Amino acid sequence: MNISRTFLIGVGLSSMLLGGCASQVTKEEQYSGFLPSYEGLRETTSANGQPVMRWVADGFSPNNYDTVAFDQLELYPAPRPDDRVNLQTLQELQALTSSSVKGVLAQKYNVVPSANTAPAASRTLVLNAAITGVSATNEGMQWYEALPVTAVAGAVSRAAGYRDQNTELFLEANLVDASTGQAVVKTVRKVRGENLEDSTQAITTNDFKLAIRGLAADLNAFINN
Repeated sequence: MNISRTFLIGVGLSSMLLGGCASQVTKEEQYSGFLPSYEGLRETTSANGQPVMRWVADGFSPNNYDTVAFDQLELYPAPRPDDRVNLQTLQELQALTSSSVKGVLAQKYNVVPSANTAPAASRTLVLNAAITGVSATNEGMQWYEALPVTAVAGAVSRAAGYRDQNTELFLEANLVDASTGQAVVKTVRKVRGENLEDSTQAITTNDFKLAIRGLAADLNAFINN
């Protein structure tokens, strides 16, 4: 096989591997274990047309409740920051997303920090939610590198060097009926943030501010549907 043909084959294989769009939803193998069960999740779209994995119990209506028990999103698993995503950024993302979710819920429900603090006669939902990962993915790649909170740097980014990268935030949440203890909604979602210049650029809270506003709009549409 001559050098020219070898080169062309190499280019073709690279195009196959690096071409195409990254997956828009979280893959099963990247579920964090935060949710008690992932059974029944199906790909659907949010109110703003964004892909999301979701399961909703038959007969569930947000209008059947008047209180939501929610304190803040967790960071799950426990964070181990590095040069790419520092602890301050993770905590800022946690606070910003939590505040945004609370603000939306408070427009419709009485929001309390825990089910134990809900009024006795209330119809209460318990929201359990977490940021389960932060991602920096190479634009144009057919796969993506999920960078969980426990491992923010990985081999794909290092190997790809200076390709432009997308930022992604992974979230998992479920709503539980406080009176029955049964889940009524489960969701796993990946949202896109701003693009980075290369694999050396640090991920910041600003990269996700617009995406978090989009999440809030989707939540608002869901509970008022």
